[in-house]
Amino acid sequence: MTTETGSTPAAWDRDSLPEGEEKVEAVRQMFDAIAPRYDLVNRLMTFRLDVRWRRLAVRSLELSPGAVVADLASGTGDLCVELARQHLRPLSIDLSFGMLHADRSGAPRAQADILRLPFDHDVAENLFVAISTDTGSFQYPKTSARTFEIAAGLVHDGELDVGKISQHLYENYPRRRLELLRELLRTMRFSECGRIATFGLSLKNAAELGVIPEDNEGLIDHLRAVQGVIVAVFFEELSDGKVRVSMRSKDERVDVCAICQKFGGGGHTLAAGARVPGTLAEIEEKVLEETGETIKRACIS
Repeated sequence: MTTETGSTPAAWDRDSLPEGEEKVEAVRQMFDAIAPRYDLVNRLMTFRLDVRWRRLAVRSLELSPGAVVADLASGTGDLCVELARQHLRPLSIDLSFGMLHADRSGAPRAQADILRLPFDHDVAENLFVAISTDTGSFQYPKTSARTFEIAAGLVHDGELDVGKISQHLYENYPRRRLELLRELLRTMRFSECGRIATFGLSLKNAAELGVIPEDNEGLIDHLRAVQGVIVAVFFEELSDGKVRVSMRSKDERVDVCAICQKFGGGGHTLAAGARVPGTLAEIEEKVLEETGETIKRACIS
């Protein structure tokens, strides 16, 4: 095989397998060369099953809406497209510039050799924090033995101070967040015989309390933790005429992802969200009606 000029053999056209820097260059050149036809070949070889595989792969991650996902061998960005479609925030990273050039996902792109990505104390700490927060401090149902193994590896290899990290994460709230929590406890509402707990935050109340979006993180867990509650819903009025809906379920029979999808959102079975055009009162009524019907269909007493 030769390059487009027909004179110089391509780096991967050789009798023996390359090693070291030669291997890196050979892989880069090969994917640069096939990038323009990569998607077409994928579709033909798999009879478009690759589209379904990516959809299932992203769904199996069961991440909360807005979670950042780095695709470390992103190719032309097909997986990034699916990540964005399911309301996640993809980062496209690949060794091949040709592949990144063909990426039409709109995700932030970076050319890098993933085997050389830095791994130090700061990286380990950030990864540990991401795992801790995404698993509800290792409490959510999908937290597995493998989750703990990965976290333990980060603590060991990164020489992390778990106590210090946890204190910063969970014992370092600004006073305004406590004022917001007080407002939640004062105005929270229950419906469907206590199986649904809700809290709505208007722009007016948010301004009066002086809170910022980050202060809302984790508040929904106070609703979800109430005995008898199956679904917790947090409604937040936004300045663009939409309402941010965050939902949590304690029972897989009540799929909050399916509920949010009806309003243009997504997520996974036990945690999902959406941004819905309309007033706070309108969206609360519509979402609660759909949630109540879902609970009734699930025959949860």
